[in-house]
Amino acid sequence: MTDTEWWTKLKSITLHVEADTPPMWPAAASEEYRAARQALVMAEMALRDQVEAVAARRRALPAGPVLPGYQLTEGPMDLAADGPMSAVTLAELFGGHDELVVYHLMFHPEDDAACAMCSMWVDGLHGVAQHIGRRAGLAVIARAPIDKLRGWGRRRGWQGLRLVSGFDSTLIPDLGVEGSRGGQFPAVSVFTRVGDEVRHAYTQSADYPDSTGRGIDLINPVWQTLDLLPSGRGEWLPDNTYPTAIGSV
Repeated sequence: MTDTEWWTKLKSITLHVEADTPPMWPAAASEEYRAARQALVMAEMALRDQVEAVAARRRALPAGPVLPGYQLTEGPMDLAADGPMSAVTLAELFGGHDELVVYHLMFHPEDDAACAMCSMWVDGLHGVAQHIGRRAGLAVIARAPIDKLRGWGRRRGWQGLRLVSGFDSTLIPDLGVEGSRGGQFPAVSVFTRVGDEVRHAYTQSADYPDSTGRGIDLINPVWQTLDLLPSGRGEWLPDNTYPTAIGSV
């Protein structure tokens, strides 16, 4: 079966009638609600178009600088294993792809726990890692030593994610996701590879240059879902006290 043949196999799709349009409200909805919802969907479609326009500009960025052969550290994909730990280059994180997505996890070497907000982001990436892996390499890089990082991964249940330590590397400060005193910034980076040559393509932190947030919210399923609620995301913040690891090792 090819990647697209499944479209022709499901009755959920093959029984569609072209004129059918999914409703946005139940039959008992008031005229006031219907009018407000119609206005909202127009705004939602405008937002969709703006998001795609921004994505097109992101794709059209000029080629970034060629990066050094950074030496990082990782362990086995099985988080239950204690070793061996080995050196890995940024180029090797691409796997069989020419593009790589990296999440920069805030985890200072002297901390015993990673940032709860960052960990929530990585929880989401862990859930979709198999899908991303069909198109690009995916790795989580932190400043913490590899043993601490893997221990945190076990606690969170991040089995199957590439957890990589930049403890002995200048990659993290070179990308600007580490402050002058060693503070860590949450961020996402994208890299491209041609042969053994790795180029920087994109980095965005959780805060924009004007110090406002939501810089990487579009890749977070929790915020996107909470924003659907009448109460919105409110002032709620994640923490590391409630259970998060389902089926962790």
